[in-house]
Amino acid sequence: MTIQNPLLEKFSLKDQAVPFDLIKEEHFLPALDEAIKKAQQNIEAIKKNKLEPSFENTIVSLETCSELVERVVGIFGNLEAAHASEAHQALAKEIYPKYTTFTSDVSLDEEIFRKVKIVYDKRNSLDLTKEQLKLLEKTYLAFSRNGALLDNEGKEKLRALDQELSVLGPQFSEHVLKASNSFEMILDKKSDLEGLPEGAIEAAAHAAESKGYKGQWLFNLQMPSYLPFLTYAKNRSLREKMWRAYGSRAFSQTDNKTPDKFDNQETIKKIVTLRHQRAQLLGFKTHADFVLAERMAKDPSTVKDFLIKLLEPSKKAAEKDFAEVAAFAKQSEGLTELKPWDFGYFAEKLKEAKYAFNEEDLRPYFKLENVVQGVFEHARRLYGLTFKETKEPAVYHPEVKVYEVFEEKTGKYISLFYTDFFPRESKKDGAWMTTFRDQGLLDGTVKRPHVSIVCNFTSPTPTKPSLLSYNEVKTLFHEFGHALHGMLSECTYRSLSGTNVYWDFVELPSQIMENWVGEKEGLDVFAKHYETNAPIPADLVEKIKKASQYLAGWSSLRQIQFGLLDMAWYSQDPSKIANVDEFETEVTKVTHIMPKISGTNSSCSFSHIFAGGYSAGYYSYKWAEVLDADAFEFFMEKGLFNSEVAQKFKDNVLSRGGTEHPMDLYKKFRGREPDPQALLRRDGLI
Repeated sequence: MTIQNPLLEKFSLKDQAVPFDLIKEEHFLPALDEAIKKAQQNIEAIKKNKLEPSFENTIVSLETCSELVERVVGIFGNLEAAHASEAHQALAKEIYPKYTTFTSDVSLDEEIFRKVKIVYDKRNSLDLTKEQLKLLEKTYLAFSRNGALLDNEGKEKLRALDQELSVLGPQFSEHVLKASNSFEMILDKKSDLEGLPEGAIEAAAHAAESKGYKGQWLFNLQMPSYLPFLTYAKNRSLREKMWRAYGSRAFSQTDNKTPDKFDNQETIKKIVTLRHQRAQLLGFKTHADFVLAERMAKDPSTVKDFLIKLLEPSKKAAEKDFAEVAAFAKQSEGLTELKPWDFGYFAEKLKEAKYAFNEEDLRPYFKLENVVQGVFEHARRLYGLTFKETKEPAVYHPEVKVYEVFEEKTGKYISLFYTDFFPRESKKDGAWMTTFRDQGLLDGTVKRPHVSIVCNFTSPTPTKPSLLSYNEVKTLFHEFGHALHGMLSECTYRSLSGTNVYWDFVELPSQIMENWVGEKEGLDVFAKHYETNAPIPADLVEKIKKASQYLAGWSSLRQIQFGLLDMAWYSQDPSKIANVDEFETEVTKVTHIMPKISGTNSSCSFSHIFAGGYSAGYYSYKWAEVLDADAFEFFMEKGLFNSEVAQKFKDNVLSRGGTEHPMDLYKKFRGREPDPQALLRRDGLI
């Protein structure tokens, strides 16, 4: 008797959207087992095929053999990040190892690799398209980079390493999430709220009431609660309490005592050790060498040189930023020693004094619904897209909205687009773009993508809609840039489509979109007062423009610090690292302007590099900033919504995925390689 499982059946919703309303936690393991069984049958069919190995019967067959597995794991992974129950977190410990075992079995299969190598060795005589050749090269490299060239003993070692790593990443994330959720600051004195914006106070009252603390105020470590408190709360001791709680997430100074149950120090040591061992097993000096062999930067020395070149002008500017804020704090409130929990507070006060506005002046003009329509209008003007909300597809949470995306001129269907904007205890911190279905070949035909962006924005309250901060607006445009990369893909094969590009190229489409909200022409599209519908005043836009380089050095130095910390973890032998906190302090001291505060640690909650895809890749944000600053200068030269430039960007970047080397794609768009000085010009660092 076959048990019905929605994950294994053909999805019947429009465009075969995911039936979230039918999928339950108990469906995932049986579905994965069955999907793996079918994929294994497909693998056996490839192996038993007596015909000469060809691009179609070997490479394309491998590309499509595990579609059901990818569906099950993809849906699970997205839910585990955006809406994870305790059951999801428990399942992760079974789902990911099973999936890893399957992928290891394929990549270490000698007969499969033999066939791949036959096709690869005769690639120059096969008359393949550029995309087909890229898929063939990527397939061969995937096998060789995952152990196909190892002897049997090496393969078993690699399999064991991958199994252990498959558990540690989700464990790291779970610790950060639970450590974040474990902190709540309940205030019962109105005087403790002095300085906080009305919206932040109302949100805290609403949060307190929902937890049974009626008449009080609840602040937590979710960004819409944490950032306003650090920026505006006059009570210095409470700012310190919040800052220390955030800075010590998943970190405890144990002094040889039993560590906190969410402490990530041992998890970090295991992750970096296993990744190092894995890289060495595959013939690379370090994990960074392994990762960067498939990046634009190519090797650790290039990355370090790149970051060090930016370090000097960034630190010089950051020291000037710090001195100015410290002098203002002393002059305005007599503060003689500026601490980390003071910097954001006085920096905001100084900005208000210098530019006659603060970030809260902007919120009334950034009602979430208006910003969403604004980013859609940008997509229409630049790329000819229209967005129509639809209630037909199921969603995994009531706050999720779904849109159908069309080409305006032809009416051609482009994509489904999901949005999930507000924080909750089941959602990881931060913001990201993901897909429920990549564009490309699936079930025998080339399908359009299903794309999603997930954020943690300011929630609506009983009396106010969601009013975003300026940074949240930039984040929405950033993630929407990733979404456009996914939606506008026009590739044949899913593993090359959309955002499946070199990691230090993937941030270009996202970061370039942020530039439009720094320009009056871009803001005028959507920035309307949520009560009066009045457009954002020209003088306020001018103040934003004038303040755009405010603390640019400080912000740049922070990103460089994270990039250097990431490279330090992954570009040396981790067996020499005895203490996580001492190591972090030593490798980041060159970027410190304020002394590091005891009891806090960045690494233990640095999910990007320990649980995400950015290990030895965090530099990509700064690397892509060079690309996006240079690319946006092209738009500024020709016009913010210039159709010719937008079409070139769409044709050569957004639609091509990883079908060509990213520098080749960039040069087709720009007509030349990027000018590294563009970033320093934009940030006012030269």
